This record gives sequence, structure tokens and C-alpha cells, in this order.
Amino acid sequence: MGKPFIVFATHNLNKIYELQQLVSKEIIILTLEDIGFEKKIQETGTTLKANALLKAKAVHEYCNIPTIADDTGLFVQSLSGAPAVHSARYAGENATSEENTQKLLYQMKGISTRYAYFETIFCHFQKGEYNFFTGKIEGEISRQIQGGCGFGYDSIFKPIHSDKTFGQMTLEEKNNCSHRSKAITALHLFLHN
Repeated sequence: MGKPFIVFATHNLNKIYELQQLVSKEIIILTLEDIGFEKKIQETGTTLKANALLKAKAVHEYCNIPTIADDTGLFVQSLSGAPAVHSARYAGENATSEENTQKLLYQMKGISTRYAYFETIFCHFQKGEYNFFTGKIEGEISRQIQGGCGFGYDSIFKPIHSDKTFGQMTLEEKNNCSHRSKAITALHLFLHN
């Protein structure tokens, strides 16, 4: 019997690479490009769960292959939880990671309470059934960009008990503690049951 396939409903190559490093080589991960899915899925959900489900369901209905999708949010206490579900488009619909990061640093100017947390929720969708897997990490927003590794807000998020931002860590260091790796670990256990 051949290796099972699973589609990861994302165009983000960084996320695909992180997943490939954490999931067993027994599973073949297909990208949206692999299956010819070109439609832009509007993330209209008001929660991470809703957006992850929306994406996983849309792609599964297109290809009829087990599908996973994630949504991730950065929640900053002193900004009333923002950017939350709008993290990827905090500075506008087609904003770059750099523009989102700069906007967040600007919003945090002069604020001493820097507590924040990252949360990732994966949705696995297959034959009308779906399951969610969550990962969370607490930390703080740095006062300036530190490090050029990773993506998104990595260069300004410093996990609790760390003197480095995600942007200063190697992928291996980040995968040892990140919100996404925790969610993927839970997903991985589910896939192997």
C-alpha cells in the first residue's frame, strides 16, 4: 500500500516547509499548486476555527482528498486582542508581513505592557467530518525588529522564557516551542491513530 496523501490548503511556502519538517515522511503533503487549486478563498470567519474550517472544506470539496488548513492569529493584550483573526491583513487586504509588523510596532509605541500570544488552529477535513487541533504560545512583543528568520510577526514576537524572538531562532529552535508545531504535533498523533 502506498503512502497516504493529504492536501495542505495554503499558498504560504514557509508554512508548508514547517509542516514537512514536523510530519512523518509516511505522509505525502500536496500543495494547492499540486492539485491545481487557484481560487482565492475569502477568510470571512470571525474566529480562527471558522477560517480553518472554511479553507479545509473548500479545498476538500474541490479535490476529494483529505485536507488540512490552518489559521493563525497574534493576540496582543494591550490592543484589546488585535490583530487576532486579521493578523495576515492587519495593514490592509494585500499587506506584506513587513507592513503588518511595522503597523503593530507603531500601535505599540509607548505601551509598556507587551504581553501577547500566538494561536494556531488546524482543521482536518475528510468525507464531511472535521477535527480541530490547537497550539498556543505566550510571549511578548519586542520594541523593535530582531532577526531575519521566519515569517509573519516572527521578528517581533519573543516567547516566554526566551531571550530570542522567533526571527532570531533557527527553524529547529522555533519548532521546539512554537504554536504551529504544537498544533501539528496534535494533528500528527491524530493522523497516526
